[in-house]
Amino acid sequence: MKPTLLIVDDEKPTREGLRAALEERFDVYVAEDAKSAMDLLEGESFDVMLTDFKMPNEDGMKLIGRAKSLSKPPICILMTAYGSEELAVNAMKQGADDYIAKGRLQIDELEMRIARAVQTQTLETENVSLRKQLDSKFGMENIVGESSVMREIFDVVQQVAQSRATVLILGESGTGKEMVAKAIHQLSPRAKRPMVSVHCAALSPMLLESELFGHERGAFTGAHERRIGRFEQAQGGTLFLDEIGEIDASLQIKLLRFLGERTFERVGSNKTLTADVRVVAATNKNLEAMVKAGTFREDLYFRLKIVELYLPPLRDRMEDAPLLAKSFLREFARENTKPVTDFTADALELLLNHRWPGNVRELRSAIESAVVMCRGERISARDLPRTVRSEMSPAGDSRRLLAKNDLTVKEAEKQLIIRALKETKGNRTLAAKKIGMPRRTFHRKLHTYHLEGL
Repeated sequence: MKPTLLIVDDEKPTREGLRAALEERFDVYVAEDAKSAMDLLEGESFDVMLTDFKMPNEDGMKLIGRAKSLSKPPICILMTAYGSEELAVNAMKQGADDYIAKGRLQIDELEMRIARAVQTQTLETENVSLRKQLDSKFGMENIVGESSVMREIFDVVQQVAQSRATVLILGESGTGKEMVAKAIHQLSPRAKRPMVSVHCAALSPMLLESELFGHERGAFTGAHERRIGRFEQAQGGTLFLDEIGEIDASLQIKLLRFLGERTFERVGSNKTLTADVRVVAATNKNLEAMVKAGTFREDLYFRLKIVELYLPPLRDRMEDAPLLAKSFLREFARENTKPVTDFTADALELLLNHRWPGNVRELRSAIESAVVMCRGERISARDLPRTVRSEMSPAGDSRRLLAKNDLTVKEAEKQLIIRALKETKGNRTLAAKKIGMPRRTFHRKLHTYHLEGL
């Protein structure tokens, strides 16, 4: 599609002449004054506005000021027969993107400057969009939860992200440790520098040492050329060491030295190198127990846990399960272009009853499968994976089926709260504990669902 261009000039020969000269490359509209121009700008979206300076009632600079206040402002180029450096400076202050003197106006040059301005704006728009996508993918937006423990984690992540401190993230597999590490990086001053990840359990000690610190040519059999390690690749950024509990004793010593001095040597070299790298580590193992058993260095453990974050398993924050499930549903419905919007009550009940040994990762996989298998607008019990449907009785109903299959997530949550209150004879503390919901959230839900009288 051609870029849209609005030409504003009170002299008809000028505006019509410009229209004729530019309409081959642009979709051209014309206006004879500022009022007519604003009527067009408020009704249409224009890429560029080319406006005269001297016009009756309202001059071009005031028009530019009004045009730039729109939600989607055009590129604004001011034309004038009264060329001066002072006027050009004032035009730029008013928001003009460019300035052209009519007396020296060349159509070829005008076309080039308009095209260049459109290209610049397109690149800026794409960059903004890309930044939003990156923020959405790696920032806090992708970590879902409203339980008290998750709110505390959000606070810690935002606080620690601004520092240089080493962070140790603990938790079972599938709880989202790498996602939290990415959020720490993305929210930090290092966000524009690389984040490099290494899975420590995936490589032998020799290969892991080379992977982290690099090696020189001939350092060992098969080392045919110099290799730059992950510490050097992460210069100025963040190095994420996943499954840090798997590294052997010799690597623990080298890592301890780096954390203390920020120096290292490549394998096969005596040259000391430095790297400005922030280390974030994660493990599903009990490092404290490993320290007591003598399999993990105590000094390294304390170096790593300057800030320690524990991510609870999903079974301990089931209040977040409906939110997570709905978030994954939206993601996979969009990816698969399917009109799936919600869960039936029996499906939601199965999701709430399942123990999720694979944590959030398992839930995400289950929802992706369910979206693919869903035949309608709501995921039902039959759409869920077999491991989740194992909670169902032979009759096909869940063991703790809620009243109706067409309940929304909010209605099902309301029914769950009502049932918990009945089973605990109105004891709100016990009811909240029974369904794994913090007391403050439980009381807020009572107010939301108008259940205070129960």
